[in-house]
Amino acid sequence: MNVLLCPLSDPGYLYPSLAVGRELRRRGHTVHVLAGPSAGAVVTAAGLAVSAVADGTALSVAHWTVRGGEQYSAVARAVRRFEPDVLVTSVLCHGALVAAEAAGLPVVVLGLAAHLWPYRTGPADECGREWRLAETLRHYAAVRETAGLAPRHDRFPDTPLLGTAFLLRGHPEMEVPDAELPGAVRHVGPCWWEPEPAVEEPLPDSRPLAYVHLGRTFGGTGLWPRLNAAFTSGTHRAVVELGRSGAPEAAAGADLILGRRPWMGPLVKRADLVLTNATSAPVLAALLHGRPLLVAPNGSEQQVLAAGCVRAGVARRFPEPGAPAQELRAAVAGTGRDTALRARAAEIGALLADGKSEARAADAVESAAR
Repeated sequence: MNVLLCPLSDPGYLYPSLAVGRELRRRGHTVHVLAGPSAGAVVTAAGLAVSAVADGTALSVAHWTVRGGEQYSAVARAVRRFEPDVLVTSVLCHGALVAAEAAGLPVVVLGLAAHLWPYRTGPADECGREWRLAETLRHYAAVRETAGLAPRHDRFPDTPLLGTAFLLRGHPEMEVPDAELPGAVRHVGPCWWEPEPAVEEPLPDSRPLAYVHLGRTFGGTGLWPRLNAAFTSGTHRAVVELGRSGAPEAAAGADLILGRRPWMGPLVKRADLVLTNATSAPVLAALLHGRPLLVAPNGSEQQVLAAGCVRAGVARRFPEPGAPAQELRAAVAGTGRDTALRARAAEIGALLADGKSEARAADAVESAAR
């Protein structure tokens, strides 16, 4: 079987795709990875063949709403070149979805840790699901128009976004109880892979660690004022992953160690807790290492996943902007020593870390190709 991986090139989307690609290659399939210039070295480190896209913005999550046409063209060219039997792509990769449809190919979509759009049954607009679907479909329709495809008329409006199979990387415990997912959607687990650090990062051991992973603010409130207050004269030192956030705003007296790293697992393993805006990668890393979460969501997946983490009993919410410094410090200390929260995180993490997620995802790809 000939597989074309065309994920977004940002680590949170690229890495799980590489995990699936590695499993497919282990099974004897031919795997090619379409990637932006910045992602080529990571793909090679994963042991997979890379086909570079000159315009990295076509596969960047920061540009998914405006570069769908360019993404469609890049994927369509790769389809003609490699003649794959199936595509594997990321959620929000509308150009890949349209290219697969135009070529008559099955396409498997790797989603996030929780379902973003409405359920078939259950709360329709919990965390803005209806609005998020309408906005996503608007951008998808623009890519179809660019590609010259006629509008679709599906029974359910989200059908074209789900592909042949849509794989969630979380666990059913993180979804709304008794809500019914669309038929094409299934949970496979984290599909966890990341580059190995060259050396262990030296960190002071005079104080327990909190791992902090910053996401995009989407016009909301950044974490810096609260981080500065929570980690000044507090119980913990914070190791802060800047991720795709802007310039750091750390205060001079705050006990913060800043960096941009292509991995997080070793630091999460050494931490007491994980403080995050609630994007999929840090949430899954925390659970896989049995670490409780403090969540401070802004937009996009963050609201949905934060709600799922609190509902599953693995997270507390970080106090809102304007909360007193003492309350912020107490939230960090309390989460780190909350044995019930930690036990529940370990329980969910054990369900996620059963060693079968890449195999389940690869099974779905093979089934789609058939």
